[in-house]
Amino acid sequence: MAFGKYPCEKGRLNCRSVWLFMLLFLCLNDIVSGQIRYAIPEELKKGSLIGNVAQDLGLDVQRLRSGRARIVTRQSIQYTELKTDKGVLVVNEKIDREQLCGDVTPCSFSFEVILEDPMELHRVTVEIIDINDNSPTFRKNEIKLEISESATLGSRFLLASAEDADVGSNGLQKYILTTNDIFGLKQHSSPDGRKNAEMILQKPLDRESEPRISLKLIAVDGGTPPRSGTVNIDITVLDANDNPPIFNQSLYRSTVFENSSKGTYITTVNASDADSVSYGLITYRFSNMKEQLADIFYLDDSTGTITLSGQVDYEKDKKYEIMIEAMDQGGLTDSSKVLIEIVDINDNAPVINVMSFSSPVPEDSPSGTTVAIINVIDADSEQNGQIVCTTDSSLPFKIRSTLTNYYALITDSAFDREVIPEYNITIRASDSGSPSLSSTTTLRLRISDVNDNAPVFDTISYVAHVPENNSPAVSIFSVKAQDVDWNQNARISYFLEEIQINGSPTSSYVSINTETGAIHAVRSFDYEQIKQLLLVVKAQDGGSPPLSTNASLKVLIQDQNDNPPQVLYPVQTGGSLVAELVPRSADVGYLVTKVVAVDVDSGQNAWLSYKLQKATDRALFEVGLQNGEIRTIRQVTDKDAVKQRLTVIVEDNGQPSRSATVIVNVAVADSFPEVLSEFTDFTHDKEYNDNLTFYLVLALAVVSFLFITCLVVIISVKIYRWRQSRVTYHSNLPVIPYYPPRYSDTLGTGTLQHVYNYEVCRTTDSRKSDCKFGGVGSQNVLIMDPSSTGTMQRIQSEKSILDEPDSPLEVSLIM
Repeated sequence: MAFGKYPCEKGRLNCRSVWLFMLLFLCLNDIVSGQIRYAIPEELKKGSLIGNVAQDLGLDVQRLRSGRARIVTRQSIQYTELKTDKGVLVVNEKIDREQLCGDVTPCSFSFEVILEDPMELHRVTVEIIDINDNSPTFRKNEIKLEISESATLGSRFLLASAEDADVGSNGLQKYILTTNDIFGLKQHSSPDGRKNAEMILQKPLDRESEPRISLKLIAVDGGTPPRSGTVNIDITVLDANDNPPIFNQSLYRSTVFENSSKGTYITTVNASDADSVSYGLITYRFSNMKEQLADIFYLDDSTGTITLSGQVDYEKDKKYEIMIEAMDQGGLTDSSKVLIEIVDINDNAPVINVMSFSSPVPEDSPSGTTVAIINVIDADSEQNGQIVCTTDSSLPFKIRSTLTNYYALITDSAFDREVIPEYNITIRASDSGSPSLSSTTTLRLRISDVNDNAPVFDTISYVAHVPENNSPAVSIFSVKAQDVDWNQNARISYFLEEIQINGSPTSSYVSINTETGAIHAVRSFDYEQIKQLLLVVKAQDGGSPPLSTNASLKVLIQDQNDNPPQVLYPVQTGGSLVAELVPRSADVGYLVTKVVAVDVDSGQNAWLSYKLQKATDRALFEVGLQNGEIRTIRQVTDKDAVKQRLTVIVEDNGQPSRSATVIVNVAVADSFPEVLSEFTDFTHDKEYNDNLTFYLVLALAVVSFLFITCLVVIISVKIYRWRQSRVTYHSNLPVIPYYPPRYSDTLGTGTLQHVYNYEVCRTTDSRKSDCKFGGVGSQNVLIMDPSSTGTMQRIQSEKSILDEPDSPLEVSLIM
């Protein structure tokens, strides 16, 4: 318990005190709850400090701001304000205790302070301490009494009571009657704290000597300083009336149900008077009744019957105490009390107030998470006011009681937004009356997404096909993944895992569109170099942290017929000739040779077929369509030419097909010397066709070179001779005749320093000089080499400068 002091105000309150009682406890769930109580005097100015809420609850100011602390009250006027920047509670509206609570004491009002993230609920009760700001007042300014002179000593006369809106010590404390020797004053206190006064006759009245008596009644409260109210008493003395009225009961009790209709009978009071005739006639009236009660109850002044003339509400007043006065015609009176108790009926359904509601709630919220705080109030009492709060048992929620009249809606199991994205929660509050009354409210709770689902590909393994020789940037394939999460968590990006393919990174082969998943080629593929790409595609969502899934993609390079067949045998070279030797005794089907070819393409593009395109004698040879074997199709005869030239075309099965041509030279003879002369023709025909362009270019270059050289030599000779003539002319030396450089003296006495001898070796073909025999292939193969000859061994070590008819040396000799 903590105490605080308030400054004194105008001397009315020597020292105002504020007391604080705080109780913190942990509720069943994750809601932190507490209760604090303050006491302040009424009539404080706006902005006056009530208490430091943050300090008293053990919270820091930052928590109040981050938790969006706010006040929730059921009153129409918000008397307090929470300053979250300072953590203090201040007066928002001037508080009048009498207006707020009336006669109820102690006077207080309650409200709740709610914080979020995490949820906290704290009840704050502010008690309003009364100050003496109201004086006692009488309803009328004058009390008129008629008293018979025959009234006996000790007769009592009930006086009108004063009312003081203050309570406690500030309320009405006593009455004072002006000093006189005829009447005394007696005060009474009722169980509800009200004070009444009676005048007691202390001296006989004498109408003849004093027909009228005037007194003053003063009502004084207990405040400091005290306040008072005054009423004049005017007494008229009547002729003798010996007996006053007397009630047969000093207290009448009755009950009435709330919401009873007008005219409902309550009770009947009865008084009797021993006098006769006019002095025995009694009338009844309410005494000291509050103004608001005059509209609720009706008293028949002649019969004493009390009926209901207005509405009674148990929730406003649970009972009424009414003073009834009976008066005879002689002015004598008696009083009695009527206690009317209101019986509660179940006429108020529970009222549901949603104090705090968190929506959306993350789908990964643990069980027991607080979703909403609900306040349920039933104005009825006892059994009619006992509340049971429930919700649909099929939903993953339950309700638990926290503070009085407060309930927490908490989760009972885990959520899955992908299954149920939102809930419509109906909360029902029922009382225990008979019949039971209930109220319902519906909360729409949305489940927010968390990144708990990784992207999922249509399949974990894809296969794509792309033809070789594709254009760069061509689309190869497109992958697609789905993520059942929402918004950013479902936004998928695609990536290629960097791996090495033939020593190069993946990015040098293909690229991927991160948004669409479309995969494009970076380069043109060659089936003969790489036949497939094994890629790993990653789909990654945009959550935090992101989740990803991998899928494999096999890109198969489809072969195109972009390579012609390559002939491996017979070998086609520029410097030698391969010839197959067929004996004249060869039978039908004799295997001459086999054309061996390959195609680096695959599939049907590599299926090869062999055809004989040209032949010296088509009737002598055939080529196997599938195996390329060249065989004789008839018996070889002596009439068949020695030199046979076959042109074989090798085609693949692609669309369109590609082909290669190979020339196979066949010699039909039984021995090598028999075909030597023919072989030179083979080489000539082949090389002449193959090297014609080369020799033309070479001849042009040589002629140009010789022309320039001759021109330089002639100019040099001319200059030399001119200089020699000048030297000879100026000297006495004998003149030496000039001989051309190529002239020679056969006797060895000429001017040339050397003798030049030329030896020419010719073959049967003046354009070629040498030939030799080789052993390549088989014994039936004859190799023809233009650079050597087998018939002239000594020429193998020499090069004839006259091999070519167009050689520069030969031209020089002719000149």
